Parts: sequence; C-alpha cells; structure tokens
Amino acid sequence: MPVHPTTVALPTAAPDPRHRPRYHFLPPANWLNDPNGLIHWNGEYHLFYQYNPAGPFHALIHWGHAVSADLVHWRHLPLALAPEPGGPDELGCWSGCAVDHDGVPTLVYSGNSAVGQRACVATSADGMQTWQKFAGNPVIAAPPPGLDLVEYRDHTIWQEDAVWYQLIGSGIRGAGGAALLYRSADLYAWEYVGPLCVGDARTTAPVWTGSMWECPDFFELGGQHVLAVSVWDAGQLYYPVAFVGDYARHAFTPARLGKLDYGSSFYAPQTFRDASGRRVMFGWMREQRDEAAQRAAGWSGAMSLPRILALGAAGVLEQRPAPELEQLRGRHIHAQAVGVAETNALLAGVSSDTIEIMLELAPGDAAEVGALMLRSPDGAEQTRLSYHCAERRLALDTTRASLSGSAHGGVDSGPLELAAGEPLRLRIFVDRSIVEVFANERACVSGRAYPTRESSAGLELFASGGSATVVALDAWELGAIW
Repeated sequence: MPVHPTTVALPTAAPDPRHRPRYHFLPPANWLNDPNGLIHWNGEYHLFYQYNPAGPFHALIHWGHAVSADLVHWRHLPLALAPEPGGPDELGCWSGCAVDHDGVPTLVYSGNSAVGQRACVATSADGMQTWQKFAGNPVIAAPPPGLDLVEYRDHTIWQEDAVWYQLIGSGIRGAGGAALLYRSADLYAWEYVGPLCVGDARTTAPVWTGSMWECPDFFELGGQHVLAVSVWDAGQLYYPVAFVGDYARHAFTPARLGKLDYGSSFYAPQTFRDASGRRVMFGWMREQRDEAAQRAAGWSGAMSLPRILALGAAGVLEQRPAPELEQLRGRHIHAQAVGVAETNALLAGVSSDTIEIMLELAPGDAAEVGALMLRSPDGAEQTRLSYHCAERRLALDTTRASLSGSAHGGVDSGPLELAAGEPLRLRIFVDRSIVEVFANERACVSGRAYPTRESSAGLELFASGGSATVVALDAWELGAIW
C-alpha cells in the first residue's frame, strides 16, 4: 500500500547550537542512526537514514530522506518510509539499501515486527518523492532453516549477469558473525544460497569480530572485493570492520581484515558507487553523552563526512574525505618548514570549532607528536590527537574533552606504520562536537567532544621527547552546509 510521507513532518529546528555540527549532515531535530539506501540517481545524491520523529532517542524507526547535487549541501525531503500498523514493519522500518531495478528506484529494508526482522521492498514511481510498499511483504518470510542464528537483519544487494544477489547480516550461534547469501531474478522471490562469510568470535587477532554482523556491505574495489560489517555482540555496538579478499563463483575468501575507523563514534557505514565510478561511504557518528543530555539537546546522531574509498598497496583500504568538501573552505592559514612553536604562533588566533586542518609532520626525534583541539586557554578542556612514534600508534584522547558529567570520553587508538622517511600526514576535521581524522589515507579515528566553555576552541600542535618539524600546515575555517 502507498506510504504517505507527510503523515509525520520533519521539525524545523533543534535548540542546541553549542554542539550541533554545521557541516555534517543531520536532520533538523530528533534521532538519527544508520545511513540507508545511498544511491546516485539522475545526477543527485540520495541519503536515507534511520530516524525517529518522536524524539532524540531510538524508538519507532522511520526512514528519513535528503538529497544533494554536490554531496555536501543537502535538502530535506519528506519521510520515505513509516511503520504500518498491523504490517510486517509495524515495529519499525530498519536498515536497508537502494538499487536501480530496470529504471525503478527500489528499497530493500528490514521490517521489524513481533516475529523479528524480515526483508521488505518498496518502490517509487515519482522520482523518489513517495514510496509504495510491496503488497506481498515480507519478501523473505523466515531465516534459513537449520541454522541457529543470532539476529537476522540489514541488507546489501548487487547484480551479476542479470541475477540479483543479497547479503543479510546475522550470526551463527557458537561460531561468529555471518553474512548470508541469497539470489533472485526479480528482487521479490529469493533463494538462500548459503553463508558468504562466517567469522570466529573466539579469535581476537587481528580484530575481534563478535557474535553478529550488522549492516553488511559488499562491493568490488581495485580488482578485489570488500565485505564491510559492523560488529555486534550481546546487544552492544562495537565498531565496523572490513574484510578484503577474492570473490569468485559466489564464494568470498578474505585475505585481510581491519577496522574501518579506530574511534568509538563511527558505526554502521554504507557505501555506494556514484556516476563517476567512485566508491563513496557514509557512517553514523554516534553520540558519546548520556541520554538525558541528548534529550535536552533535542537531537542525537549525525552522518560522517563522505569518504572516498580506494584499495592501496598490499590490499590496504584507503579513505579520503570527498574533494567536494573543499568548497566549504573559508579563511586560510599556511605554514611550512618551521618548528612546532613557530606554527603555534600563527595558530594563536584560530578557532578549531569548525575547521579543516591539513598537517604534514616530520617527527624527527620526538617520541610523540600531534594536535590539541577544542582547547581551553588553561588546558582543562581539550581533545588530543597524537602519534606515538615508537609504538607506531595513532590515538584520539577525549578524556578531557568536556567538563560535563554527561559526556563519556576515552582514548581510542590503532596502528599506523610509517615507512622509513615517510612523514605523518593528517587531515583533521572538527565540527563543534565531531572530530574526524584521516591519517596517511590509511587510518581513520573519529570521536565526539562536548566542551562546556565558550573559550574551548583553541588549536595547538605539540612534540614531546624531542623535536619535530612542520613540513606543511594548511588550516581553513569551514562554512555550513545549510
């Protein structure tokens, strides 16, 4: 039956300008989580997302919808999907994907009901303005028989030789996370093929992958294939990981595994291929303050910046911020071939509240180098990004990011091997309460910071245990996307 997107209107504003991002996408108010249905259609980028119109908390989930001509500036559209009382999605329209089915935009999503999550389909006949749910939903009535599964939801779909293939996220009890493979001639009648990949929850090296995989995404990149999943275990959300390997005859053989982001905020990423052939990824930037603070703010959750994926040497997955973001750049500061102290003199008047920093450091004989952001003059509040040279480890420390008891900081870190003579190259984006860091295009760490002081906007570089050289620094104040 038709979905009437105007039954729930988007609110017009949220009352929390202090920490509300200016250049990361988020709805006008209330709850956002997973990116869904990412697709480039007729020259426009469409972003769907998990949304609760009733408030800044996870409850009865709808699909929000926005569109952009440039991947940066967004326009809100009416809600795309709403739960249907008595239907297979009466308890929520959960995560899914979008495909072009012979010129018809088609959504496949998890309908949540008393029997669990089941695959449902909706299509649009008016350029994605409104959506009609398939009368025969759900299109997969039950999980595969004979498997003792831990959860069963979320979808990624692709086409091979006129046949559609789908992965559904799950876990096999006693084994680990699983991506279950199906095939179909028409997106409506599906045949179970078998597990495409099963993890081992007993193994922690190189990365622990938990008991269940949410939000599977599977795609070709640089001559290999990538399976990205988000690690779930016993109701706890952990982090997204990516397997890189070979795919042939509907069998996937992983060769490399790593985290997509070492931070504790980035989760549930989804990718799509745009008209220029780029593989673009968005993720959910989770809040790291308690529910009371989120309710008081009137909003919760934002999208990451759009990231462009590539496959580098030895199968290393590389991530870069989309170049379209450069159009937001405003006032600019530049320095090169100077010491850290001299650079800090140039940065004395710079606010790191909404900024992009492109920094190349030669660590020299320093033990640790990095940047202090959102820093108060006395240092009581600060977010610390550091590279530990001997340990070859990148870390984001938010333990002092906020003096508020509602904010929950910590230290997130991951390995970053620099070759002999290779400088540390950082792209840092600070957007009020969001910090996203790209290091040498092969390691990312993201987090949240909620400074309480108006003066907590300073930016400083540091080197400890020795000296380091700023090979080059460029910093830009960034404008808003609305």
